[in-house]
Amino acid sequence: MTDRPLTLMAVHAHPDDEATGTGGVLAQYAAEGIRTVLVTCTDGGCGDGPGGVKPSDPGHDPAAVASMRRQELQASCDVLKVSDLEMLDYADSGMIGWPSNDAPGSFWQTPVAEGAARLAELMRHYRPDVVVTYDENGFYGHPDHIQAHRITMAALEMTALTPKVYWTTMPRSMMQRFGETMRELGDMPEPDPAEAAAMAEIGLPDDEITTWVDTTAFSSQKFDALAAHASQGENIFFLKMGKERFGELMGMETFVRVKDATGAAVPENDLFAGLR
Repeated sequence: MTDRPLTLMAVHAHPDDEATGTGGVLAQYAAEGIRTVLVTCTDGGCGDGPGGVKPSDPGHDPAAVASMRRQELQASCDVLKVSDLEMLDYADSGMIGWPSNDAPGSFWQTPVAEGAARLAELMRHYRPDVVVTYDENGFYGHPDHIQAHRITMAALEMTALTPKVYWTTMPRSMMQRFGETMRELGDMPEPDPAEAAAMAEIGLPDDEITTWVDTTAFSSQKFDALAAHASQGENIFFLKMGKERFGELMGMETFVRVKDATGAAVPENDLFAGLR
């Protein structure tokens, strides 16, 4: 045993990803006295600009967007009581197929070994007991999410550390409820069959989820953290739900455990099962 606090490291692609997928566990574990480290890989410059200006619109300024989103990220971290924020500050690559995918200096164009070496340095410094990132498809195919997965798994190989490692996911039952809620609130038309089939492949069957963490008690913080990123139009749907509905739908955070040296039984309800 040492005096070093238990440490969670979450590796995310963009400002606001920390709130959507892991806001609950970041808030909950911070409240329990666990050190929470957030690594954000990109500057978010391909996000919406002031007034909802899209990257393809005239007047979209990636540098200004990145500066605004950094302030929003810090506000979100303050809400979630994140102990340490580290930004790798790679240029946002944008959605799959965007010209920004090919831009020199974009995260997607960065050699995995380069990004992994920088992340491995942070891992050696913080010595996380638990590491959370995306699966190999970045949950839904976003280039920067895929790259975050790649550098995280490569960084772990570069260190002698043996943390528990988790990939964020969502059970298919929850995905179905999410779609129903979006249509109920008028934010999503009925998808065509091809889109519906693609959506049905996101997430995992419920029985393949290894870890279910009920963070409902911290859903208000999670909601407020997402609200800190109000410049991003895709977040408006979540905020329209109101805190109570948001907590019902987004209070359970789910993961797949992919590395473990503790022998803790699954399914589990705590990322730190076997460590305390």
